[in-house]
Amino acid sequence: MDILKKLKEELGIKLWQTEAAVKLIDEGNTIPFISRYRKEATGSLNDEVLRNLNERLAYLRGLEDKKAQVLGSIEEQGKLTEELKNQILAAETLVAVDDLYRPYRPKRRTRATAAKEKGLDGLADIIRLQLTKKPLEEEAKAYLSEEKGVLTVEEAIAGAGDILAEAISDEADYRTYIRKAAFDEGQLCSEAKDEKAETVYEMYYHYEEPVKKAAGHRILALNRGEAEKVLTVRVEAPEDRILRYLEKKIVVRDNPYTTPVLKSVIADSYHRLIEPSIEREIRNELTEKAEDGAIRVFGKNLEQLLMQPPIAGQVVLGWDPAFRTGCKLAVVDATGKVLDTTVIYPTAPQNKVAEAKAVLKKLIQKYGITLISVGNGTASRESERVIVDLIKELPVPVKYVIVNEAGASVYSASKLATEEFPNFDVGQRSAASIARRLQDPLAELVKIDPKSIGVGQYQHDMNQKKLSEALTGVVEDCVNRVGVDLNTASASLLEYVSGISKTLAKNIVAYREENGRFQNRRQLLKVAKLGPKAFEQCAGFLRITGGENPLDATSVHPESYEYAEKLLASMGLSRDDLSRGGIQGLSKKVRDYGKLAEKLGVGEPTLRDIVKELEKPGRDPRDEMPRPILRTDVLEMKDLTPGMVLKGTVRNVIDFGVFVDIGVHQDGLVHISQITDRYIKHPLEVVSVGDVVDVKVMSVDLQKKRIALTMKGI
Repeated sequence: MDILKKLKEELGIKLWQTEAAVKLIDEGNTIPFISRYRKEATGSLNDEVLRNLNERLAYLRGLEDKKAQVLGSIEEQGKLTEELKNQILAAETLVAVDDLYRPYRPKRRTRATAAKEKGLDGLADIIRLQLTKKPLEEEAKAYLSEEKGVLTVEEAIAGAGDILAEAISDEADYRTYIRKAAFDEGQLCSEAKDEKAETVYEMYYHYEEPVKKAAGHRILALNRGEAEKVLTVRVEAPEDRILRYLEKKIVVRDNPYTTPVLKSVIADSYHRLIEPSIEREIRNELTEKAEDGAIRVFGKNLEQLLMQPPIAGQVVLGWDPAFRTGCKLAVVDATGKVLDTTVIYPTAPQNKVAEAKAVLKKLIQKYGITLISVGNGTASRESERVIVDLIKELPVPVKYVIVNEAGASVYSASKLATEEFPNFDVGQRSAASIARRLQDPLAELVKIDPKSIGVGQYQHDMNQKKLSEALTGVVEDCVNRVGVDLNTASASLLEYVSGISKTLAKNIVAYREENGRFQNRRQLLKVAKLGPKAFEQCAGFLRITGGENPLDATSVHPESYEYAEKLLASMGLSRDDLSRGGIQGLSKKVRDYGKLAEKLGVGEPTLRDIVKELEKPGRDPRDEMPRPILRTDVLEMKDLTPGMVLKGTVRNVIDFGVFVDIGVHQDGLVHISQITDRYIKHPLEVVSVGDVVDVKVMSVDLQKKRIALTMKGI
């Protein structure tokens, strides 16, 4: 198989782009680096296309390795024909290779193996050829052997049948046909193990839908119900059609002696050997597709969450709500430094509201707090009421935001949090994290395992390795798109930078602590174990503000500094003009990028990036994202009435809809059918996590704590 050609066709890109991308990946370049700094080579392929290419490249190379292994094994057995070799080489999936290898794979002991040991191959051949003029009982007599344990003609015929049944189940063409028939015409069904039990899976107690129409979220729900021993799930294939197909292929002569036996053997082969294995394969394929879909959605949601704009220049009070143990508070200054921590008890069972307010007023006055960041966990609604009452009593304007605290407890109990805040308890660490994730969501959320951030569905039920790789890729892309301040970044943020490992991240921080601030990017080469290749990969993504060279504060890569200098000189400008906050209107001065690129000896895409960056040095792509809603008043579920229009923030996007925070304790659901008037396959076509949207209340169920919302007709 020509892997490069296959990748070109699958990804819809040109062959030269594919060749260049594969070469760069093989040379050890990271996806963010290739995407950002090798645009000329790849024709500006973005990180999403490059990640897909990298994933498929690994699969296709694995497929070629498997083919070589299979061919070697069959050749060793002396059974490799030219036709079989060509079939294996032409196979496009691992399943197809497995099907072709099945008859030659070393098997554990089966009924067919035992029958062959008893010398029943010959009788099996007589039945297969369908030419005998004698009853099979007579043919079978020749195979009776006390020594081999074949004592009756019935045993001999049954053993020959076992040999044939296994041969039928090993036939690749039959399996391909049956798999397709089961996929195209089969039904995915589930039943309850106990119909009286009340569970979240009640809609699946008597469930049936075509296999090919089963949506990913339903497949994952069925898998979970099955794993929790609530449901029995099966694939019902079109059995009659499959048996007719097999009979037509195998029963080639109308022989009264062999036809009934062959029909019985076919049914046995299908029910005992083929059906369970094909069902397993189909369930695995459905699960894999569902997982891939869920991982894509999870990744998109995570990207939106990480790319939420930071709230800069404000002193924030982080509030980790709780009942019995009290609400933990942490005051964090505009740079993220923790100034103070304390505990208040305004919630049950203590209900010390007046005392809590007095503490809060003192903190707000002492530190100039302008914003309160409240975690959305237990007791957040009760905390919110206290905050709203407090805001009304304050002489200065203070606002609050409810933030998603998913993962805060995971972080606060982690080794990393212990190193960062050795003298704090888990509650204080959690409160500091809740404040900081409002100030700079990206810098704070990278400290948490992406799976624990809670913006997906069924994340604990899927292939954890694949999920981790995909989410780590998303975090890498976000961190590198935004860029990292080399002099303030934590080790946990640095390790997501292109080319920087965990060890290098720690070494950078250690170097900084020992030698003070980095003054220029070249200093990175003095960091232990950071060689030229790592420098090439990471330098453009690391920023130094107020250093020796203003270009170090931009995303211009050091390898392109000479072109940036030439560009400035050609415009009668210098580096000093850049350090004054960028060169406004620079792009308007460039009349012909192609000509200028040629003159400077640089590629046009790189030149365009340099111009863009010199205009707005170190610009933050997050500034274009919707900002969080700052609130001053509280709304409760009982205050909601159908028809009420509210502003909300999209908290989570899943296959069947979106959850929107409208300022009450419970997020409301906008079903996919209520997002827009036009038909959409997935909510992500219209909305993303962090989007601020207008919604209308459709219904409120106080008992079940459900709010149905619509985005239509507003």
